[in-house]
Amino acid sequence: MKHKLLIGVIFLALASPAQAGPRETIMELLAAEAQVANSSYSGFSAAAGEALFLATFTTGKPETTSCTTCHTNSPSNVGETRAGKPIDPMATSVTPDRYTDQAKVDKWFRRNCNSVLGRECTAQEKGDFLTFMINQ
Repeated sequence: MKHKLLIGVIFLALASPAQAGPRETIMELLAAEAQVANSSYSGFSAAAGEALFLATFTTGKPETTSCTTCHTNSPSNVGETRAGKPIDPMATSVTPDRYTDQAKVDKWFRRNCNSVLGRECTAQEKGDFLTFMINQ
């Protein structure tokens, strides 16, 4: 049943006549997924997203215990990969085209959540994280 509901919500989000931008569409899809996963879902939280961004974990790879390992403590700063390659700031106020490509958002959440948390992020975690970054 949850699967059918999610498909229906995704269809409505994609077929909506309102001209939502790509970032808004990504957020709508995450909200629909979060609602399906948790019937008490009540929205995304920038505070929870900030806490996730700053937290240190022991469940992922030992060399990447936090998002801040590569992205610094400030979403407005340029980060750096472990290989020394620069990473554009996470904050949309500095990098306005961030989080507008669904494939890239999916790819980087999959890769980074597995690296830092040792598992996929939930839709709630993704939405909270993006809410925080979009408001930076």
